[in-house]
Amino acid sequence: MAELDLNLLVALDALLAEGSVAGAARRLGLSASAMSRTLARLRAATDDPLLVRAGRAMVPTPHAQTLRERARDALQQARTVLRPAATEVDLPALDRTFVIRTNEGFVEVFGASLIAAVTAAAPLARLRFAAKAEKTATPLREGAADLEVGVLGEMGPEVRVQALFRDRFVGVVRSGHPLAAEGDVTLARYLAFGHVVASRRGRASGPVDAALAALGSARTVTAIVPSFSAALAVARASDLVALVPASILRAQPAGAGDGAAIHAFELPVATEAITVSLMWHPRLEADPAHRWLRRLFVAVCRQQEPG
Repeated sequence: MAELDLNLLVALDALLAEGSVAGAARRLGLSASAMSRTLARLRAATDDPLLVRAGRAMVPTPHAQTLRERARDALQQARTVLRPAATEVDLPALDRTFVIRTNEGFVEVFGASLIAAVTAAAPLARLRFAAKAEKTATPLREGAADLEVGVLGEMGPEVRVQALFRDRFVGVVRSGHPLAAEGDVTLARYLAFGHVVASRRGRASGPVDAALAALGSARTVTAIVPSFSAALAVARASDLVALVPASILRAQPAGAGDGAAIHAFELPVATEAITVSLMWHPRLEADPAHRWLRRLFVAVCRQQEPG
């Protein structure tokens, strides 16, 4: 980089705009002798006189005339590149697609509210929700995703994290199921039925199994499905018991007469609360549009945080 001096570009623009060494010196706050030395460097760099005497004035050479607009544009572009990053975003003019990696349950519960909030503030912006087959930071690192929503796992030390809301697991059965009758669901009643487990990786055990094992008990897992939505669908049409986050129920139809009602109940054993977080790569930390979107996600999700 020793041979590249952007100050020469500034001086060239001033010389060609003023048409004289003295005028360029005044514009840049330099002495006439300093500007003369700079003109000599420009002549050596371009292999052209650039400005030549014509009586008492100086006139540009043909090559200098071709450089005038190019020098001005190049200087403007350089100033734009080297300007401090923008701290504000023009939301009405924001035309950008944000890719969000998350599971379908989050989209079902919060998707409509998030889309409405984004559209109200930035009508040209779009949200693209993408499924996540596995928990990995690669899409964030490679720029394939702007945000990831989920329970924090092995995402890498550089990934930024912001808690969105806390959730908890509940049991779910169809309306009319014996466990939907009045009264607490005891451990014995809970274990008397088969269970459907939601696991993206096909695992048969869930958060409740460790708590049951500590009591010397175990449930009967009859089916394993890939998502909480699928577990609810199975529970709704059978006598199996599903285990889902309480937030998922916000997107489910209710009402005894619609044939799709479900009944949720508190588990007879304690399970740890779930912290659902927003994750992103530090390369987008200072991006004003991304920062705005993160604040919007936090506001919308906390407003709908499950009780």
